Amino acid sequence: MNTAVTTKPDLARELPPDAGDIPAWLEDALSVPREEGWVQSNGCDIRYFRWGNPKNPGLLLMHGFLAHSRCFGFIAPYLAENYHVVAFDLSGMGDSGMRESYPEDVRAAEVADVARATGLFEHEKKPIVIAHSYGGHVALTAMQDQHALFGGMIICDLMVLRPERLKAYFDSEKPLRSDPSRPNRVYPDYATAKSRFVLSPPQPVNVPSLFDYMAFHSLKEVEGGWTWKFDTSVFQSDFGRQERMLRQGHIIAETPGRKAIVYGQDSLLFDDDSAAYVHECGATDVPIVGIPGARHHLMLDEPIAFVSVLRSILAQWGADES
Repeated sequence: MNTAVTTKPDLARELPPDAGDIPAWLEDALSVPREEGWVQSNGCDIRYFRWGNPKNPGLLLMHGFLAHSRCFGFIAPYLAENYHVVAFDLSGMGDSGMRESYPEDVRAAEVADVARATGLFEHEKKPIVIAHSYGGHVALTAMQDQHALFGGMIICDLMVLRPERLKAYFDSEKPLRSDPSRPNRVYPDYATAKSRFVLSPPQPVNVPSLFDYMAFHSLKEVEGGWTWKFDTSVFQSDFGRQERMLRQGHIIAETPGRKAIVYGQDSLLFDDDSAAYVHECGATDVPIVGIPGARHHLMLDEPIAFVSVLRSILAQWGADES
């Protein structure tokens, strides 16, 4: 199943009424026509957005934990000038459907199912995955068995720390809620709900209107007020287990296929030392690019620089294929 409609987004619905100081480039990006629709993966409706000409090489964009594809909603239009770009909500997050559980093989299947249903595999050039944070974990899992389907992946600020630093981080940070039996709270109004929206890890952002935008699309109106879109069952995921996290650098090195890493140089989850550590783990051929002034949510801090770095990596990979 692939149901879709192509529209020019209505900015009155795209941007929350309390968003302040909206830069012109953001309005321009959000005004670019896009296709919106759903495809199915293992019986679950998966929400996606698509930009650009299907005759161009494909890009598949994947968001982080508890987030949604709109974190790329203002990035994708700038990539769509030369690429066929698809972003989707992982099941249990954003506007996608929910499952009883979210095992890694089901997550990995979503990657290929969305790419196939949206035509990304129909181009002579294999599509490239661009994945932020938890999306990078999903992408790495998918590439273990499906790397032959894709032209490579760009991992954006996936948490990678040396073992001693990782242990210290988990000892000092409050873990994300892990009780799936506790439903999401319903707040009486949007303002109250938004006041509870935080980024993980907590950080300010350089473009405040993007924080407002992400909060707005993380919430939904329900009977009695407003609540979060994500399914609490996603906390049962294996992601975040220290045993896996301790091997993250080696997993990147061992995963087949072409890879690159982009990170915020002020990130708490991947920094300059992480870059050195990944190379020490054996990923010596993986280009790693830091964006000055950006934290973990680098698309909210330095969106234009982020676009420029992605364009540069994609252009270089395209040149290598020529």
